Amino acid sequence: MRTRVGGSLGLSTSSSFVSLSGMVALRDDETTPLVNHPESDIEAETTDLSETTNTLPSSSKRNSKFARRVRYYVPSTAWIPDYSLSYLGGDLLAGMSIAAMLIPLSVSYGTSLAKLTPTAGLFAASIPPLMYSLLGGSRQLNVAPEAALSLLVGQAVTEYRHNNPNEDPDHIGVSVATAIGLQVGLFASFLGFFRLGFLDVVLSRALLRGFVTAIALVIAVEQLVPMFGLTALENTLQPESTLDKIIFLMEYIWSDAHKLTTIVSFGMLAALIFFRAFKNYFKNTWWIYRLPEVLIAVVLATVLSKQLRWDEEGVAILGDVSVQTGSYFFKFPLRKSTHPFIRGTTSIAILITILGYLDSIVAAKQSGDRYGYPISPNRELVALGAANLFGSFVPGTLPAFGSIVRTRINGEIGARSQLSSLFAAASRSPCDCLYGMIALSSIGAWTDLAMMFITFFLSVIWNIEIGLVVSLIISLLLVIRRSSKTRMTILGRIPGTDQWRPVTDNPEAEDVPGALIVRIRESLDFGARVHTLCLSNSLLTPSLPQANTSQLKVRLRRFELYGVEPAHPSDEPRRQAPRVLVFHMADVETCDASAVQIFHELLENYKSRGIRLFVTHLRPNIREMFENAGVVAMLGADAFYDTLGEAMAKVEGR
Repeated sequence: MRTRVGGSLGLSTSSSFVSLSGMVALRDDETTPLVNHPESDIEAETTDLSETTNTLPSSSKRNSKFARRVRYYVPSTAWIPDYSLSYLGGDLLAGMSIAAMLIPLSVSYGTSLAKLTPTAGLFAASIPPLMYSLLGGSRQLNVAPEAALSLLVGQAVTEYRHNNPNEDPDHIGVSVATAIGLQVGLFASFLGFFRLGFLDVVLSRALLRGFVTAIALVIAVEQLVPMFGLTALENTLQPESTLDKIIFLMEYIWSDAHKLTTIVSFGMLAALIFFRAFKNYFKNTWWIYRLPEVLIAVVLATVLSKQLRWDEEGVAILGDVSVQTGSYFFKFPLRKSTHPFIRGTTSIAILITILGYLDSIVAAKQSGDRYGYPISPNRELVALGAANLFGSFVPGTLPAFGSIVRTRINGEIGARSQLSSLFAAASRSPCDCLYGMIALSSIGAWTDLAMMFITFFLSVIWNIEIGLVVSLIISLLLVIRRSSKTRMTILGRIPGTDQWRPVTDNPEAEDVPGALIVRIRESLDFGARVHTLCLSNSLLTPSLPQANTSQLKVRLRRFELYGVEPAHPSDEPRRQAPRVLVFHMADVETCDASAVQIFHELLENYKSRGIRLFVTHLRPNIREMFENAGVVAMLGADAFYDTLGEAMAKVEGR
């Protein structure tokens, strides 16, 4: 007998909420259903488990499990059949609003940043979202071209055109963009299949701050050139780096800027700023707050341009946009025209994949937390990869990812399902808002500050690719450096008691003369591995790779000489040489073979120096490894105690 839980088939946020305690109990978020619909997730019959187990045919069980897997990995098979018409108005309004706001920006991203035709941005806002809405798990995430990613494509296009001046520039641009889009789709899909979605918490925040700041400056410089009417002169002189373009602007802005173009450009910019401030003043008036100021500005500028004949006064206008895709709209991306550009664009494609994923997963997680449904990073990678692969079949389409700003606006307007993305895609809505990119948080350390400035200056002085690659390498080296240090502390006795506490947290804790008590606060692993833990706010936060045993000897030696306080190796020792060394190992849950061997050598070295050794709180699985490695035989069975108190009673002869 089956019992149906709940009566509504809609995508209500209350029914799709997954509690924190339930998520913590899971080993990986991949086991969490996408949508907890009353029927879609609770098909496993909740009345009588024993009755179900005995009476349900095995084929039905297999079909039920298969159906759940399909609904999980292809979310559209869950939300489309159970779609509630009550969400249609919000989804439609959100999709049309996002489209109206972003259509003008897609033209700018395709032309000014990516150095391609306007259709490159429009196609990127139309094709990839169709695939993401079928495979993606976020109901509010809007997939479209991004400013920073379009800029990276533009740099690659410019470089290839500069190196091949005799070839058709449009052909080069389309081929380069297609090659990049294809590789972005493949890389994102591979990262998802190999479950590497933890990348969003491994990379340094300082790196991202520096990159965002550099991107903001680079985009501003790129836009200032056409705003002053200096595009033709730029094409003649061809300044390469952002620094060169800044010098170019300072040199020619006063003598060669086109006055009417400058007035129109900065006049529209001022109008946009005023309009946004006006909307913020009327936040409670929904029809004013949702007005698409960018679209209104574009329409106004178009009307004025036609009436005042600005084109005859030297103002560059877009004019007619022709859609040229050849004899077929869809073409296989890995063809003869794209082969020469595959290898040279691989590094840029990797950077675009990482940056696009980071922005997308943060936006998806924030939206999931706000509206009460879980997000799987690995599944999002696969969905984003499939979306960009699909987009690469239309020649010249830019890479497309999610945006924090766009996703938040989408949800605030009323989007409650992936249908809003379909509505926006139908209107060919692109890109991201630079307005929300320059929200930088405070810097907390000199290392973070240095990382931010390295990324910023290399991106501006050299190029974005070099700045990001160098910073990524430094960031990963810092991660390895931090993870290679074993977390340990020295324990002392609380006066008048038999309690032992870390001396760093308890200044009153006393040392036992001649004894050094060390508590190892993590597992001992020589090889790198990653644990995925489900923490608060539904964020999947992996711990750092553990490669810490190789530093164990060095850390212990510093403890012997200086204790827990920072010290330079040239300083005089602050502690007397220990005669007894006690290891508190309650926090050591695992210990691989290489770590056991290193620990054996360490203990053997201490024993040869005449230091008495004791081990307490050793877990049974670790003790078995110690026995097999000969550690127990070397120290003797009387060196192992269940508690620290018992070991110290032996040390003090009590």
